Amino acid sequence: MVRMVIDIEGVVLDEGLIVTLTELKQLCGSSDQMLEYLVDEGVLCPQGRRPDEWRFSGREVRRARRALRLQRDLELNPAGTALALELIEEIETLRARLRVLERRLRL
Repeated sequence: MVRMVIDIEGVVLDEGLIVTLTELKQLCGSSDQMLEYLVDEGVLCPQGRRPDEWRFSGREVRRARRALRLQRDLELNPAGTALALELIEEIETLRARLRVLERRLRL
């Protein structure tokens, strides 16, 4: 009998969470350079002008983690990651709207 053990790691992120670039790097297990690429490509939109002033919301932390996972799993460059993330989020928005419409039609 083969026994599999699956390790699941989760982080609960509060919408009100605000983190620095250093904290984001730790939360994502990424480098400053990779996170700066994501900012340059418009994937992440921090508050502040310079990297040492940047602050990221909980939404941005989730977005960064998802983007880095896409890069790693699909071997995408930052521009490809930005496009993939935009398309995934658009699909999620359309599915949410469809669910609302379906609920209204059942009434």
